[in-house]
Amino acid sequence: MFERVFTRIANRVAYAAGLPLTFLGCCLIVLAWAVSGPVFGFSDTWQLVINTGTTIITFLMVFLIQNTQNRDGAAMQAKLDELIRVGKAQNYFIGIEHLTETEVEDIRRKCEEAAKRHDAKAGAKA
Repeated sequence: MFERVFTRIANRVAYAAGLPLTFLGCCLIVLAWAVSGPVFGFSDTWQLVINTGTTIITFLMVFLIQNTQNRDGAAMQAKLDELIRVGKAQNYFIGIEHLTETEVEDIRRKCEEAAKRHDAKAGAKA
């Protein structure tokens, strides 16, 4: 239940954060803050307001954006795995996202070498 509610909220916030209107709203807030500087004498409290606000928003957004990226990445991986499974690709590619960076790099290098060999054969036939 909590996970479903959090996911719904995270999706909505991430979507809203990417809208041009949201950016414009943030610019207006910063502009209003800057214009109010002389009124408050550019005091420490005046600076603390913007620093605290932006720090809290940044802190929360990091987790929301990471959550949506994790889900998007997992969904994309599941879709690719299904295409591999039903296609003519080699099934050992399924799940390679769980390997170490070095192991993935080795597989990527082998794929590049295979592509070069294929291109060379195709070039020789032409």
